[in-house]
Amino acid sequence: MSAPAASVIISTYNQPQWLRKCLLGYARQDRTDFEMVLADDGSAAETAAMVESLRPQLPFELKHVWQEDIGFRKCRALNQAIKAAQADYLVFSDGDCIPRADFISAHLRQREAGRYLGGGYCKLPRALSERIDEAAIASGDFARSAWLNAQHLPRKRTLKLWARPGWREQLLNALTPTKPRWAGNNASGWKADLLAVNGFDERMSYGGEDLELGERLTHAGILGKQIRFSAICVHLDHDRGYVSAAMKDANARIREETRLTRRTWTSHGITG
Repeated sequence: MSAPAASVIISTYNQPQWLRKCLLGYARQDRTDFEMVLADDGSAAETAAMVESLRPQLPFELKHVWQEDIGFRKCRALNQAIKAAQADYLVFSDGDCIPRADFISAHLRQREAGRYLGGGYCKLPRALSERIDEAAIASGDFARSAWLNAQHLPRKRTLKLWARPGWREQLLNALTPTKPRWAGNNASGWKADLLAVNGFDERMSYGGEDLELGERLTHAGILGKQIRFSAICVHLDHDRGYVSAAMKDANARIREETRLTRRTWTSHGITG
């Protein structure tokens, strides 16, 4: 069997309701020549049961990479998923994000040697996140500005959803003042490049751990490319009871060291 065109790595932790919506979004992609690797940071049995019940409906191979829940170890889960991925090109998102139907196609269409990609997202409030059902995902309405506006989401929150492949998306990507960055809910890159910087720094917990990876890639000469108007996902709202100020402070110190030393390699990554 040939290798998949992409490995989609999805992080998750005890959000089976949102993860189900996420997986249904990938089941509606305009291509199916990809595999999915779930990077599960210790979810309870309910998540595994949901995944297995949904598996027959998924038109792609799915690997569920699970680790014991002994605190926030998302970076370790992601590194384990990177190792399990079979494709040369890796697309990253989170289990609380539903991809538009052209999400994977956009990442593969825009990929370049020596670059990583940073996509865009439309963030929803809690009530609207809960209102999105299987019918809205199957029809694609969840990612249409008109439908979201009709659900009382302000138009300014849905601007990125107006662009479609062609000169408009390219122009908007070029004109946006936002710099490209590696954001965990919508980014992609070559597996070889991620291995060259040793993946995610496993010392880091919540808060900027994805950005730190992007900074090391940049220091290594792998530059970011802005595709926030090309690859779009819808971000569902939920509580984050596992987050603390101490986590964010510790991560900020590691990021500062990475920037000051222009570090490319972490000794706390995939190897070592």
